[in-house]
Amino acid sequence: MPDRPLSGVRVLDLTNVLAGPYCSYQLMLLGAEVVKIEVPGVGDLARRLGPDPALNEAGMGSSFLAQNAGKKSVELDLKLDPDRAVFEQLVASADVLLENFRAGVLARLGYGWDVLRSRNPGLVYCAISGFGQEGPLSQGPAYDQVVQGLSGMMSITGTPSTAPLRVGFPVCDTVGGLSAALAIVAALHGRQHDGQGRFLDVSMLETSMSAMGWPVSNYLVCGVPPEPMGDQNATAAPSGTFEAADGPLNISANRQEQFVTLCGLLDRADLLDDPRFAEREARKRYRPELNRELNKSLGSRTAAEWEALLSAAGVPAARILTVPEALDQPQLDARGFLTSLGDFRVTGSGVLFDGEPLRPPAPPPALGQHNDEVPALIARWQS
Repeated sequence: MPDRPLSGVRVLDLTNVLAGPYCSYQLMLLGAEVVKIEVPGVGDLARRLGPDPALNEAGMGSSFLAQNAGKKSVELDLKLDPDRAVFEQLVASADVLLENFRAGVLARLGYGWDVLRSRNPGLVYCAISGFGQEGPLSQGPAYDQVVQGLSGMMSITGTPSTAPLRVGFPVCDTVGGLSAALAIVAALHGRQHDGQGRFLDVSMLETSMSAMGWPVSNYLVCGVPPEPMGDQNATAAPSGTFEAADGPLNISANRQEQFVTLCGLLDRADLLDDPRFAEREARKRYRPELNRELNKSLGSRTAAEWEALLSAAGVPAARILTVPEALDQPQLDARGFLTSLGDFRVTGSGVLFDGEPLRPPAPPPALGQHNDEVPALIARWQS
C-alpha cells in the first residue's frame, strides 16, 4: 500500500475484541503495517465471538473477521523470556504500540511507559481503557454496556417509558477506537517535528461523553438535563419518525421553509395557519399534536414514495432500513464501501482518498499465521 498516508508506519497491536482492533483496522486501511501480538493458542477473544459456531470453533469468528483484515498475527507470551526478547526487538523498531488491557497491566509485565520510551524514544504508545489510566474507576473493566450506562447515554435512549436502553451496537468501543486512531495519527505528525514519542491515555467513558455532543453541552451550558425522546429529534419539529402507509419514515423538516414545503405536499395548508404549529418553538411544544396530524396524511403513500417526493422537494426524508437492507443500498456499491474477502465481506472506513476507497489487502490472519516471518520482519524493521 505505498500510496496510502500511513505507508511505512509499523504498529504493534496487543488489543482484543473491538475498541483496539477497530483502531488498528483504521490505521491498516490508511496504510500502516499492523502486527497483532496474540497469546499463544488463545489469541484475540473475538476469534470465538459471532453467530456461527463453526467459525468460532475455528478461531475465525465473525466479530474477529470484521476488524482484523490486512493484519499479521504473531503469537508471543510476554511472561516467557524468549518471547519477551522477540517483543523487545519489535518494540525497538515500532512506530506505535497499541493495547487495551486494564490500566497498569502492561507496566506490571515490565513494559511501562518509562521502559518503552527508553527502548524507543520515538514510540507512540496508546493505551485504550474503559476509564483511563488514573482515577477511582481506572481498574474497572472496559465493557461497552457498562460504559454506555455510566456515560448517561442509556438514560436518553428510548422513550420516557422504555429508557434506559442500550444503543443497538457497541458505540463506546467504536468511538474509543476512532478517538485513539485520531490521537495516534496526531502524535505521529507531531513526531515529525520533534522526534519524540507520546503516551496516549484513551478513556472510553470520556470519548463517549465527548461524542454525545449536544445532550452534554445543553446541560453544561444551559443547565437543561436531556430526556429520552425515542425516535424524535429534540432540536426541531417535525423531526423524527412518522408512519407512512407501509411502515416508518424519517422526516427532518427542521427549517421553516421545509415545514412549509412539507405541508404543501401533504395538502395540509391548515397546519400553517394553526397557532400551535406556525413557528418553530411552538411546534416543539405541541410536537405530539403535530405528529398526529402529519401521520393522518402520511398514510396516503408508501414510505418509498414519500422518500422520493419529499427529498426531491428539499425536505430531508428517508425510509428506516434493516441492517441487511442498508448493506444492500446501491449507494454503498457506488463508493466501494464493502470488500469481498473470499466468502465474506468487510466494511471500509467510509473515506475516499483521491476518489478511491481504502480496502484491506488481505483476509484476517489465522492465529500465529506469521510466526515464521518474525525474524525477517525484525530485520526489515531494523534496516
